[in-house]
Amino acid sequence: MIVFIDDRPIRIIGRNATDRLESHDYFDKVIDVRLGILKESALQGHLLLLNATPSTAEKLNSLLQNGDASQLLSVTLVCMDKEAVEDRFKALYKVVKAAGGVVFKGTRMLLMFRRGVWDLPKGKLDDGESSQEGAMREVEEETGVRVEIEEKICTTWHTYTLNGNRILKRTKWYRMTCVDDRKMAPQEEEDIEKLAWLDARQTQMALTNSFSSIRYVIESLSK
Repeated sequence: MIVFIDDRPIRIIGRNATDRLESHDYFDKVIDVRLGILKESALQGHLLLLNATPSTAEKLNSLLQNGDASQLLSVTLVCMDKEAVEDRFKALYKVVKAAGGVVFKGTRMLLMFRRGVWDLPKGKLDDGESSQEGAMREVEEETGVRVEIEEKICTTWHTYTLNGNRILKRTKWYRMTCVDDRKMAPQEEEDIEKLAWLDARQTQMALTNSFSSIRYVIESLSK
């Protein structure tokens, strides 16, 4: 599970996945929570937390909400019980389910410019709607492009505040193919300013002005 808090990646992994970790040299600080106490002063650079528990997740979330995390780049939690840590984290928020798509027309990718950054089409699911149905509907509503789904890419989670409530949005992402873009137009009521079919080089340039979560989705295409 990867959660983006203030566009900052928080990775939750099990101990059996540590072989996929970057070298410990990658991390600026490593804390074994069985031996040390997680404090605000640790929120710097790339942080690795070993033997994380549900209490660790709750403590980290509190520090991120109330402390100074301006120098923090990422956190990786290596968990004794990954599922329990994920469940505790989710319990701290209201979970909202969403879906979105990365649409291709040949080798070009569809991106949209919204609120000053490049983004991908996505949105909340309607009641009773499957993730695939919601992803296709949102793409067509926001861009006017009709699509068909090829495969699932990944799932992202990100947090935000709405009307005083802390929200955790789960978004399932799908790779899609353009079926018909003759009615392509930005959905202005969703603050979408423009749409563009971009080649690989143009996409990389656009992603320099985007969100970490969107870059993660694009990077996951090649995995």
